[in-house]
Amino acid sequence: MAIALDLYRLTAVAAVAALRRGEVTPLDLIDAAEARIAATNSAVNAIVTLCLDRARAAARELMAKPIEARGLLCGLPLAVKDLSDVAGVRTTYGSPIFKDHVPNRSDPMVERLESNGAIVIGMSNSPEFGAGGNTFNEVFGETRNPWNTALNAGGSSGGAAAALAAGQVWLATGSDLGGSLRTPASFCSVVGLRPSPGRVARNPGEIRFDTMSVEGPMARNVADVAVMLDAMVGYDEADPISLPAPAESFLAAAQNGRLPRRVAISADLGITPVEPETRAVLAAAADKLRAAGVEVVEACPDFAGVPTAFQTLRAVDYAASMRPLLERYREHLKPDVIWNIEKGLELTVEQIGQATRRRSRLYAEMVAFFKEYDLLIAPAACTPPRDIKERWMRKVAGVEMENYVDWLKIASVVTVSSCPALALPAGFTPDGRPVGLQLVARPRGEAALLGAAAAIESLFGLAGQVPLDPREG
Repeated sequence: MAIALDLYRLTAVAAVAALRRGEVTPLDLIDAAEARIAATNSAVNAIVTLCLDRARAAARELMAKPIEARGLLCGLPLAVKDLSDVAGVRTTYGSPIFKDHVPNRSDPMVERLESNGAIVIGMSNSPEFGAGGNTFNEVFGETRNPWNTALNAGGSSGGAAAALAAGQVWLATGSDLGGSLRTPASFCSVVGLRPSPGRVARNPGEIRFDTMSVEGPMARNVADVAVMLDAMVGYDEADPISLPAPAESFLAAAQNGRLPRRVAISADLGITPVEPETRAVLAAAADKLRAAGVEVVEACPDFAGVPTAFQTLRAVDYAASMRPLLERYREHLKPDVIWNIEKGLELTVEQIGQATRRRSRLYAEMVAFFKEYDLLIAPAACTPPRDIKERWMRKVAGVEMENYVDWLKIASVVTVSSCPALALPAGFTPDGRPVGLQLVARPRGEAALLGAAAAIESLFGLAGQVPLDPREG
């Protein structure tokens, strides 16, 4: 066990390589993760359900195969966000309605990962139904930020981000509708990738053609995100928008990456207030890029009207998918979820049509924009992490926010574009709070995005700062 205790510090790529060489076994890594979770989870509350017996059974089954037949991840343990079903494991969606729910079948994304050698070790915390940028719920309580346990870890993939930063797991799944991969990655100084819709097949539920919400990988560095994405992608006939896996691996794209030639940079995308500390980190990052020979231009597409379109399309999804829950379990839903469902039910055909048309125009504008620029770079969140008790940011840079998703505009407008976006650690405020940037690329441009992100990550020099022992506020 003494050797296993140090394994949590390995990168995912290094851990997979050690598995392939036979230097460690999946059981060794499960032991290491179990020990690290036991040592840190009381401080951060990131992993809310453990499934160690299931994990060890899967490890033994995998170890009975030749190493070359163990899949891309070769027995690497990971965490699954408590919004995605894992067969035989309590999956609550952060809701008291489902506090005892144990599914019989896993989400297709989980099945894909397990078929590629991933071993699920536990479930990471999520706000109720993934709604909101702070991870808390009535089932498991609140997740705290390892950099300062008095702070918000972000949401809705806050449990995943905190688990990664604390070294509890090497990889974690996340999901993103309005920034739920990017905000917690920024707050916890890890990497989160929102892929293009369809890149990762998911459980479509009753809305099979939804292109707003996606599943994606989270890890401590870009290469680890890339290898996880390789293990997640592929066509699934149950998901009508899912895409086939590309010919070249995403890990190869990350490892062969180079700095972009010309990037556009914007502190606020023209649509949101942004805290001065976040602007300062972006400005310092721009200076580093310029010094490395990258042409940096202050520019961004026209996002006017896109925040309204996002809120409309989000509300449509909530009304379409969650109206039965509202009608049957209203007293068990948090007010923000009720508000979002009712907003959708009150929309007019004209409002929905306006949002749909605005989204269509934005896509065309983004395609044109990326003929001039390799990347669009902006903050991943408009503020650094704040007090854990601030359920959502009611004021940013002195400006009042209208509702619980209004402060997420800098991420949610990118959602509307369907472009892939990666949150990358970029620096810290003077008082030590992490700040991440989002790197946005052309539609379905994950390979180029990961290559550029890996080169920028090397330039920034921050990848080795996690995992860390949780720090009290």
